[in-house]
Amino acid sequence: MEIRVEGNEIEKALKALKKKIQRDGLMGDLKKRRYYEKPSVKMKTKQRQAAKRRSKSMRRNGP
Repeated sequence: MEIRVEGNEIEKALKALKKKIQRDGLMGDLKKRRYYEKPSVKMKTKQRQAAKRRSKSMRRNGP
């Protein structure tokens, strides 16, 4: 990942960096890895997210 600072526009470069990091999903990954999560909890979280995605797609596509 590379961000170029042109002139003295550090604020603009920081904003671009934050946007790139967020788009790549690194912030969410860092938040998840901040604390150890037991495998059973990981699995339940994954299943909960999958069910949420399924219900969301059913709402969009109808019954």
